[in-house]
Amino acid sequence: MAWMKRGGLLAAVSAGMIMLGATAADAATGTVNTSGTALSVRSGAGTSYPTVGSVADGKSVTISCQTRGTTITGTYGTSSVWDKITSPAGYVSDAYVYTGSDGTVAPPCVTTLTDDYPYKSDSSSQADPWNFYKRECVSFAAWRIRQRLGVDFTNSYRGVHWGNAINWDNAAASAGVKVDHTAKVGAIAQWNSGTYGHVAYVARVNSDGTILLEEYNYLSAHNYDTRTVSASSVGNYLHF
Repeated sequence: MAWMKRGGLLAAVSAGMIMLGATAADAATGTVNTSGTALSVRSGAGTSYPTVGSVADGKSVTISCQTRGTTITGTYGTSSVWDKITSPAGYVSDAYVYTGSDGTVAPPCVTTLTDDYPYKSDSSSQADPWNFYKRECVSFAAWRIRQRLGVDFTNSYRGVHWGNAINWDNAAASAGVKVDHTAKVGAIAQWNSGTYGHVAYVARVNSDGTILLEEYNYLSAHNYDTRTVSASSVGNYLHF
């Protein structure tokens, strides 16, 4: 049963099977810039992982996804973003890759689903550091936006009050955040149903037209769950 409270969706649902299907990732490209030295490719997102190859300075790379790891200072400043490249397969520091953007340009890398939300045992009557109520869908979505996307998101992001989930599509439009009906990994799924609406994090986009969601306060009150739903059943997608 779904629970309604400050951002929960008022509806009855049953848990769907978690499908680990293919991800429709929007790969990006970048160019390595190390001022002459080959860039090490590692097996994971950090300098503690073994080197599995290298990329020559000036070479173009295909970035399948991006994640957070060891903070590196390189040609393009200091960054904790690591790019998963296709050849040689592995991870390189984004601080040495020109992508044309200071932000992320490819979907987040997701290998496992886990409830790493830091306030899972706290009272839902307390506010989180981003000024949402803890263990609500909006608080968990804010956590994923900050942690996975590297966006400094709060309840007043870009001078706009975001409030309950039912207001997030309007708030996003006011804040210049893209709102559409296209499912992508890292997007926030948003519904205007019920009194408060609902938001969830898109963890996977499957080849059969379904998506895998991570969320709080949906299948049980103030708890974590995952669901597989039809991508077309989502009201809006917010792309930070």
